[in-house]
Amino acid sequence: MFQQLIQLFPGIGTMFVQDPVIAFSRIGMIALGFLLAYMGMKRKLEPLIMVPMGLGMMCVNGGVMFLEAGKIGTLFLDPLIEDPSALVNIMQIDFLQPIYNFTFTNSLVACLLFMGIGSMADISFILARPWASIIVALFAEMGTFATLVIGYYCGLTPGQAAAVGSIGGADGPMVLFASLVMAKDLFVPISIIAYLYLSLTYAGYPYLIRWLVPEKYRGIETDYEFPDVSQEQKFVFTIVMAALLCLLLPVAAPLILSFFLGVAIKEAEIEPYQELLEKTITYGSTLFLGLMLGVLCEASTLLDSRVAILLLLGITALAISGIGGLLGGWVMWYFTKGNYNPVIGIAGVSCVPSTAKLAQKAAFDASPYAAIMPLAMGASICGVIVSAIAVGVFASTIGLVH
Repeated sequence: MFQQLIQLFPGIGTMFVQDPVIAFSRIGMIALGFLLAYMGMKRKLEPLIMVPMGLGMMCVNGGVMFLEAGKIGTLFLDPLIEDPSALVNIMQIDFLQPIYNFTFTNSLVACLLFMGIGSMADISFILARPWASIIVALFAEMGTFATLVIGYYCGLTPGQAAAVGSIGGADGPMVLFASLVMAKDLFVPISIIAYLYLSLTYAGYPYLIRWLVPEKYRGIETDYEFPDVSQEQKFVFTIVMAALLCLLLPVAAPLILSFFLGVAIKEAEIEPYQELLEKTITYGSTLFLGLMLGVLCEASTLLDSRVAILLLLGITALAISGIGGLLGGWVMWYFTKGNYNPVIGIAGVSCVPSTAKLAQKAAFDASPYAAIMPLAMGASICGVIVSAIAVGVFASTIGLVH
């Protein structure tokens, strides 16, 4: 009777033949997936990522079955398959395998998302206070560099430490790219951890702001002016910057091209392309990104002994970057003699536009007259560029470290 039930309901039956640690971990991952999806629906976490990711996490850990030759697995995908002939065979079975291999393992999904981010970015925000935006963005990379050092001394290779350190830049597509280039063997856990933590910045960073910026400073009204820059000048600046960065950092050229292509399309006002990028490409890529991250969360994959240290390093990177960004905000407050709201510093952590919204909300709660969103967006967009530069430098030089 028991054997018949196992064959009839293999999702449950496989738990009785697996290692108990994996079986209980599957149950835990199903519960976590439900929580993430529910929190996304309630807008406590980012719904665009968390709803498909949570549902995928639940289904991949529930849909485990008996395969050929007594093996246990799923019909979603195999993230570790490399043999070309085996890959061709499995793509005819696992329904997400083609999407994974043709968009994830070559960074295409990251590039598509960067095109969308670029098409929604406005260079004018940077030009309102360019040096302040750059300085804040540089301070907000503190977590990336600190985690590189910490990770190395925790036993990771320089490439692995640099990849997990890129979480500190709070730029999801950049983390995908960095882990594929510098730590392909840890691509799956680093990517999952990055997006889980980026969603959790909604919950953690407001407390960080309140701890490090007293209320009277959170309500500072900051003066700024948008310079009279023509559309032509902004377009020329965009394409020259793209070419220059690709010349300096060719290893990051795919992401640099993608981001500035989006910006160029916006500044050239090519409306059909802009609409395509802002809506279809961005939201389509985000949907499949969340879904893929969810189905990569198999209990057996995440029980890798290195995942625990990656979890700690990921949160360390984001925490130090948040502190660094706010420190940069205080530096600008000091040098401008108070004409800069230090809360803007959190926006230097380049989770566009989430951290900019957090900065504006913190300022508005302290004073309804503190309109800092344009400056926060400038810092956030600069953060994207600085993150790309940091990853490019790491990828170009990490091979020199012995």
